[in-house]
Amino acid sequence: MTRHSIPAIAMIAGALLTTMPAGAQDALVVTKSLSPELALDSAKAALAECRKQGFQVAVAVVDRTGLPQVMLRDRFAGAHSPSTATGKAWTAVSFKTSTTDLQAITKPGMPQSGLRDLPNVVVLGGGLIIEAGGSLVGGIGVSGAPGGDADDSCAKAGIEAIRDRLDF
Repeated sequence: MTRHSIPAIAMIAGALLTTMPAGAQDALVVTKSLSPELALDSAKAALAECRKQGFQVAVAVVDRTGLPQVMLRDRFAGAHSPSTATGKAWTAVSFKTSTTDLQAITKPGMPQSGLRDLPNVVVLGGGLIIEAGGSLVGGIGVSGAPGGDADDSCAKAGIEAIRDRLDF
């Protein structure tokens, strides 16, 4: 092999790599996920917002697959609150929409009403998705405030508290 044939082989190899079928290029998918520190900061901010409003709640943050990353329960939040908060966050991530929006489309008589009967689905306000750069990275659920709108308000505060670190 001559010194001149090495660049020719490199050019041929490069040409072959750039003409790979699209399927081969899509074999691996890159995903984003929340760090435990970011998930904790979000949960703390949601809990603080609910405390400010006078509510004792539980807050759960799940990763993009719905697995719990953080669970915080205030001292006097109900015993049901941790599992409900986790269920709300899981439901939001699973259906890629807020649990408040799911309430409207899963009412009895609606075509999607059967979603409420699926295991682990919690269709009560207070579950939101967390996105970064257009990608779903997790979900947050709040339970224990008097009504889904108040739970939503605290969950939104949790997301807003980390918004500047999400937009990367």
